[in-house]
Amino acid sequence: MTMASTGVRFGICGTAVVRAADAMLRSLGGAEVSVLFPLSALPGDSSAQLGLVDPGVEEVKFSPVVVLNLPTENTGPRQRVEFLLSASAVAAEAADRSLASGLALLEGALGVMHQGDLFHIEGIVTECFGGTEYLYRVTGVE
Repeated sequence: MTMASTGVRFGICGTAVVRAADAMLRSLGGAEVSVLFPLSALPGDSSAQLGLVDPGVEEVKFSPVVVLNLPTENTGPRQRVEFLLSASAVAAEAADRSLASGLALLEGALGVMHQGDLFHIEGIVTECFGGTEYLYRVTGVE
């Protein structure tokens, strides 16, 4: 929106959208989940052994996250859950791995661990506002 008479331009800054999303996630629960990835370090690297759930799997914790239970059909999975992940937290991890985006990182995930349950990733949706990614919706099934 632009005010032509004064030359003042109003808009929403991408950083503000990301901060607002992070604040919303913290206020709605702020849980922590572990996303599992194939181990990217060399097998002999002892520093890579920290945070392992299983040999060959790297566990990366994300927070703040909101966890929502979704309805399931009687013939479907036991449990369906939607994880709302902070785009800033995912983007930081993606940058550490020299990946182009948070979505590229999440697409390489093996699953999501929450409260001792392992969820297979069924789908990932990127939420954007004003051209800025602020939230990832990851649907998991058990």
